[in-house]
Amino acid sequence: MSSLTNTRSTVGRRGLVRPRRGKLVAGVAAGLAHRYGVSPALVRVLFVASMLLPGPQIVGYLALWVIMPKEERT
Repeated sequence: MSSLTNTRSTVGRRGLVRPRRGKLVAGVAAGLAHRYGVSPALVRVLFVASMLLPGPQIVGYLALWVIMPKEERT
């Protein structure tokens, strides 16, 4: 379990966090969009479009949901 905690703290230090506001499901798309300076709508559209291709998109989303820490309360 400590490896998951270490991964979360490393990801959080890089600015990749799930926001408390502006999220639709878990905040993964909004967090990625904020980190890379693009629109959350664009990230969501790209994710939905990627569902047309074979691959582990859902597994990746779920993994990011677990790994990405929530934004701290201010």
